[in-house]
Amino acid sequence: MATIGVRAGRIGALVVGAGLWLGPAPAPAAAATPAASVPASPAVACRPQTHEGQAYSVCTVDLRRARVKLFWRGPDGLPYGSLSRLAGQQGDKLAFAMNAGMYDTGLGPVGLYVEDGRELKAANTANGPGNFHLKPNGVFYVAGDKAGVLETGRYLKAHPKAEFATQSGPMLVINNRIHPKISEDGPSQKIRNGVGVRPDGRTAVFAISEAPVTFGAFARLFRDTLGCPNALFLDGSVSSLYAPALGRQDLSRPLGPLVGAVTK
Repeated sequence: MATIGVRAGRIGALVVGAGLWLGPAPAPAAAATPAASVPASPAVACRPQTHEGQAYSVCTVDLRRARVKLFWRGPDGLPYGSLSRLAGQQGDKLAFAMNAGMYDTGLGPVGLYVEDGRELKAANTANGPGNFHLKPNGVFYVAGDKAGVLETGRYLKAHPKAEFATQSGPMLVINNRIHPKISEDGPSQKIRNGVGVRPDGRTAVFAISEAPVTFGAFARLFRDTLGCPNALFLDGSVSSLYAPALGRQDLSRPLGPLVGAVTK
């Protein structure tokens, strides 16, 4: 989010009578000095958020000033498996991280996965049980300083030159509409995390609930409060967050692919 610094100063005036000398001219006015300016918004900002009486932690990333990356395997070739291991490897440049989608028993991605421009797992268009297969599911991707969330079919047709991409499901919000199979407030309540993108494509928004919430409430958070016309569910129950600005490093069962923001 851009901020505008305000500059203020005094303007000196010289009063002159008609051909009369009125005494020494005043000293030249001092150069304008800046007033206290509004501090610039951080490239990555994590903060508490309340929606419909439910508490969330929300991290927004300005993609012009920070990079959103996906992480699956560490330098040893093994899955990172935890936020703490990722944070230890990335150091202070890691501003936040969370789990990045559904994964199998070997901690590998269930669907499309692209890291550093390499497709390490193909898109999964099969039908099946569970949240991942609640069509339409979708893909979160990053291409340079822009990001997007698209239904899987639309992503495959558009074929953006993604540096990073992860497939999960279901979509939460599709062109400002809640996923047609998500009820307003169904019986399933879990701690959930997801991602949306603001209309300019340059702000990615990640959210995790502080307590169990319904799919409907979580989808409305992205559409009505976070301003994301498209948003994707990443996972539930295992949802975890690393956010030093909030003093938070969640412990959880082993995790598959992770997503995080690093400073440029």
